[in-house]
Amino acid sequence: MMDTLLSFPALSESVLLAAVLAVMVIDLFVSDARRNLTYVLTLISLAVVAAICIAQLADGMVAYAFGHMYVADPMAQVLKIFSCLCTALMLVYAQGYARDRGLWKGELFTLSAFALLGIFVMISANHLLVIYLGLELQSLSLYALVALRRDDAKATEAAMKYFVLGALASGFLLYGMSMLYGAGGTLDINQLARNIAGGQVASRPALVLGTVFIVAGLAFKLGAAPFHMWVPDVYHGAPTPVTIMIGSAPKLAAFAIAFRLLVEGLLPLAVDWQRMLILLALASLAIGNVTAIAQTNLKRMLAYSTIGQMGFMLLGMLSGVVGADTLSTANAYSAAMFYAITYALTTLGTFGIILLLAHQGFEAEEIADLKGLNKRSPWYAFVMLLLMFSLAGIPPTMGFYAKLVVLQALLGNGITTGMVWLAVLALFFSLIAAYYYLRVVKVMYFDEPTDTRPIVATQDMRVALSLNGALVLLLGILPQYLLALCANAMIKALGG
Repeated sequence: MMDTLLSFPALSESVLLAAVLAVMVIDLFVSDARRNLTYVLTLISLAVVAAICIAQLADGMVAYAFGHMYVADPMAQVLKIFSCLCTALMLVYAQGYARDRGLWKGELFTLSAFALLGIFVMISANHLLVIYLGLELQSLSLYALVALRRDDAKATEAAMKYFVLGALASGFLLYGMSMLYGAGGTLDINQLARNIAGGQVASRPALVLGTVFIVAGLAFKLGAAPFHMWVPDVYHGAPTPVTIMIGSAPKLAAFAIAFRLLVEGLLPLAVDWQRMLILLALASLAIGNVTAIAQTNLKRMLAYSTIGQMGFMLLGMLSGVVGADTLSTANAYSAAMFYAITYALTTLGTFGIILLLAHQGFEAEEIADLKGLNKRSPWYAFVMLLLMFSLAGIPPTMGFYAKLVVLQALLGNGITTGMVWLAVLALFFSLIAAYYYLRVVKVMYFDEPTDTRPIVATQDMRVALSLNGALVLLLGILPQYLLALCANAMIKALGG
């Protein structure tokens, strides 16, 4: 019976949808004083969904459903597992902050779960319209989460900016999809690739123009320059738990749809979109890392850091096809996937530290608020040091290995002058980034504390933060297991 259930490709989405609807109904009958019930039920639901994904990953199946509009492959299962982890850790970290600010309500749990459901749909979409449906489900949930503090002008402004620019990005993607449909004659991603490869297209210029709009829409969702203008304002204005949600799991979904659209659907046009990704990557590395230096607000600094990090991930995406050579394709895309996962895990912990230090009436979002953290709590100062080292790409953290495998992929298809210059520029901007990450470490270890009150947090938050920091170190020392997982998943996704 269990084997029959697990053989249903969309089982994880079905269980997640049933669980979020059940939590929504149960929450109607729960008082604020007993809100932990829906919190625990949400975490149990996420654990069950993650267990289903793990079981399907172990089975190694590549299965389609709903008339080939949905695909369950190992790449999708890996990304879904980490998306569940990101959402669960966000809720654990959010407890104290949300209670102090009146956000510890059913809306936080149900909207987060609906956003995760949209992420799941995007990750497994094998059809242009299904991608768009998943994207809208995720986006609408996140818009509402950003505006959850209705009495906060900053959060409301951030929600409006996110909504307007998110709608613009969705329009870009939808317009690009309509052009692909008009030129390729199908909405099925695999069939689109076959039609393009076989020359069965109405107009190649229309395909290329559609690809331009697709890449622009993806750049918006990733927060890559020059489509990055929403990132600092939304990161800064949103409640910090929502900032965690925006900065972690949706990046995994954005990577997934970039892979589905560009690699599985538009690989015959790789020479065209590769040039676009080169420009986006270089602009993101330059604008993100240079602008972050001037920031004194930690959330804004991390927002510009995100822009730079996405530039590095795009280097892995574009290196999959060098001069139309697909020999090292799986290696390059697995490096980009590994980078996206390590970035999401590091971001979770970094914002978790901000939430650890925040209390009623105090956001703890300025870099100066971390002064003397080592004297207040040596352990959490060490965790934050590991997280900053990981973002900077300093060994032995997993961020170092993530950057290393991307650079290896960039140069792995044969040494060309263009790829060497890209690698050199990536290293140069990584050195610039190290300055503002190490500035945070300096403030924690060498400045006197301005706030001497004890750090108060729930036991599960303390345990989760400690495990998050340990994971950043462990995956830096032993990265081969996650790398092998990403590589095997990517080989299966590419039909290997």
